[in-house]
Amino acid sequence: MESKPHIGIAGSGISGLRCADILIQNGARVTILEARDRIGGRVHQNELEGHLIDLGPNWIHGTGENPISSIAEETQTVAHDPEGKNLSISCDGKLIDEAKATKATEAVWTIIDEAFEYSNHHCASIPPEKSLYDFIQEKLEKTDFSEEEKKLCLDSCKLWGAYVGDSIERQSLKFFRLEECIDGNNYFVASTYRRILQHVAARALTQADIRFNHPVIKIDTPLRTEGDSHQHQVSVTTASGETYSFDQLVVTCPLGWLKRNTEAFNPQLPSRLLKAIDNISYGRLEKIYVKFPEAFWQNLSKENTPSSNTQDDQSTNPVFVQFLEPTYTPHPQNIEWNQECLSLADLPSPCNHPTLLFYTYGACGTNIVNQIAGLNESSAEYKQILTEILEPFYSKLPGYDRTSPSCKPTSILATRWQLDPYAGNGSYCNFQVGLEAGDKDIEALRSGVGLGFERGIWFAGEHTAPFVALGTTTGAYWSGERAAVQVCERIGLGSVGVGIARDDSLPSAGGK
Repeated sequence: MESKPHIGIAGSGISGLRCADILIQNGARVTILEARDRIGGRVHQNELEGHLIDLGPNWIHGTGENPISSIAEETQTVAHDPEGKNLSISCDGKLIDEAKATKATEAVWTIIDEAFEYSNHHCASIPPEKSLYDFIQEKLEKTDFSEEEKKLCLDSCKLWGAYVGDSIERQSLKFFRLEECIDGNNYFVASTYRRILQHVAARALTQADIRFNHPVIKIDTPLRTEGDSHQHQVSVTTASGETYSFDQLVVTCPLGWLKRNTEAFNPQLPSRLLKAIDNISYGRLEKIYVKFPEAFWQNLSKENTPSSNTQDDQSTNPVFVQFLEPTYTPHPQNIEWNQECLSLADLPSPCNHPTLLFYTYGACGTNIVNQIAGLNESSAEYKQILTEILEPFYSKLPGYDRTSPSCKPTSILATRWQLDPYAGNGSYCNFQVGLEAGDKDIEALRSGVGLGFERGIWFAGEHTAPFVALGTTTGAYWSGERAAVQVCERIGLGSVGVGIARDDSLPSAGGK
C-alpha cells in the first residue's frame, strides 16, 4: 500500500490498547478515540490514604496460558493467592461454627463443579429458564444433610452473585459453562493493575494518536454493493462534533454501551448482531473499600475477643467473610442484602493495609449506588450513608468494639460503575435465565457477523473473548489481539507481535 492504513479504535481499555499495540507493530497508523480523560477504561486505580486500590478488576483468573500472569511477572506486579480463615456470619449475626461453615462451603463448590460439567454435557437439553440456583437446590435434596445444613448451603451459594454481578437465581444453568475460566489459581492483584496497564499501553502511548474526551456518538459506513471491491472509509463522529475517517474501525466499547447506543451505527447493525447484543446480560458488580486505623479483626486471642464472638479458633486473621441473608440490619424488601468482604490486611507487605473490600452486586449494588448518586466522595453525607450500610456487617467481625477508635472507618470509597455511561452503566457480561443461544450470541459478537468485511467495523472487549476468558481482563486483552489480527488479514498486513492464536480450545476448569 502506498501509505499506512489508518485504523481507528473506539476506547482505550485493555482491549483497545492491545489492539493498537499489534496494529502499530504491523505498520498501521492508529488513532484512538477515548471518551474519558485517561486510558484504561474499567482498569482504573484510586488512592485511599496513600494506598493504591483498583476500582475495576482485582483478580487474575487462572494462571495457565494467561498472558496477564506473564505481564504481571514481567512488571513485578504483586499477585497474591489469598489463604487463611474464611468466616461465615449467620442470618442473625452470629459467627457460624467453623466445621459447619466448611462443610457448607465444600458442598457448594462441589456442586458448582458438577454444574459446570452438567452444563458442558447437557446444554442442548437444559431448559433456558433453569437457573444455577435450581440445580444446587436439586443436588442438596439428594444429600443426607439436615434442613439446617441445606439452608446454610443455599444461603452460602448466593454469594456466587459476587462472581458474575447478579443473583444466582438469575444465573443460567444452560450456559453456566460459559463462566468457566482458565486452568490454574486465581490471584488477587495486590499491587493493583497499574503496572500491567502501563505495560499494555506502552506502544499506544508513544506511537498512537490518542484523542481524550472524545466520546463516539455516530459511526457511518456505506454499504457495499455486489462485486464492489473498493475499500470504503468508516466515518466516526464524536460528541464535540469532530469527524474522523478510517480505513477500518475497531469498537471496544463495553457491552452495556452497545445496548444503549445501537442507534449510533448507520446503517443499523445486522439483525443477528443486534439480537446478540440484546440477549447477553450485563452485570452490576460494585466494590466498597472501608479503611480503618488498624485491622481490628486480626491477631486476636480469647481474652480480647468480644463475648459475642468467643470461638477463639475462628477469630484470628479472617481473609474472606460471608454475611448470609442478614436479619439484623434494615434493607429494602425483596432485595438480597448478603455481603462478602476480603481483608486487605493479609496482603504481602508493602501492599497490605487495614482495609475491608466489600463486593456487592445485583439489586443490592444498584440500591447502594443510587443512594450515593451525585454525592461527592469527600462529603460527610457520602461517608455516613456507606457507613450506615456496612457497619452492621463489619461490626460482626471478631475484635469489634463500638467504643474503640480502631473500629471507626477513616476512609470509605465505593465504585459507581452503574452510573458511568462509558462503562456501559454496569460491569461485565453474564448469562442469565431465558438465554437460548448464548454461545452463538458470543460468537456473533466476536465475528461481527461479517461486518468487518462488509463495512470495515470490528468488535473487541471482554464480551467478545474466548469462552474461557469472558468477563475478564485476560479476555479483553485477547479480544484486542484477535481484532487486530482480523484487521491485518483484511487489509493485507502481517501478524507481527501475535503469539499463539486464541480460540476456545484452551483448557477450562474452575469458576471465576
